Amino acid sequence: MVSAASPDQFPKDGLPEIAFLGRSNVGKSSLLNVLTAQKNLARVSSTPGRTRWVNFFRYGSDLYLADLPGYGYAKVPEAVRLSWEHLVTSYMVDRAPLALCLFLVDVRHDPTDGDATLREFLEQNGLRYALVATKADKLGRGELARRVSALQKGLGARAQDVVAVSSQTGAGTDALWRLIRTAAVNHPKGSMA
Repeated sequence: MVSAASPDQFPKDGLPEIAFLGRSNVGKSSLLNVLTAQKNLARVSSTPGRTRWVNFFRYGSDLYLADLPGYGYAKVPEAVRLSWEHLVTSYMVDRAPLALCLFLVDVRHDPTDGDATLREFLEQNGLRYALVATKADKLGRGELARRVSALQKGLGARAQDVVAVSSQTGAGTDALWRLIRTAAVNHPKGSMA
C-alpha cells in the first residue's frame, strides 16, 4: 500500500495494524509472504537491513500488516541506523491503530541484547505483543519444544502468546492468523471476521 519514510505518510484510515518487528534477517519478509500467500509481496534479501521504511500492506479491507526496519546485523552508517530507530519509535509510540506487535526471534538462537531492549520498549510503552519464533523447521521436535519452552519462560514471559512458525513449511501460521484476527477484531475499529 505505502512505504512510509516519515509519520505523515502512515495510513490515516484507522484500520487495525499488525506490526512485524525483530532483528534484521529474522524472517519478517518471508513470514509476511507466507501469511498472505503472495510469494513476492515483501522483498526478501540475503543482505540484512534492506527494509528501510515502514512498509504497510493492506490485507483485505480490514487491516494492515506493517513491516518495520530490523535491528542488529545491518551494516549501515550510524546516522542511517538512528533515522530507522526514530522512524520505528515514532510509529510505535501512541499509534492508535496499532493492534498487535509480532516480535520475531530466530528460534535457533538465544535472545540478543537487542531482543531484550525491544521487549523492554514494548512493555514500557504498554504495547500488546506476541513472540513469534521463526525458522522452526530448522530444529527437530524435541529441540524446538525445548527452545519454545525457554522463550515462554524468558523473553516471552509477558507476551500474549509464543508461537513457533516456519516460512518454509507454513507450520504455525494458522495459530498466528488466529492471534492476528483476534487482535484486529478486538481493536476499537476492528471488523475482521
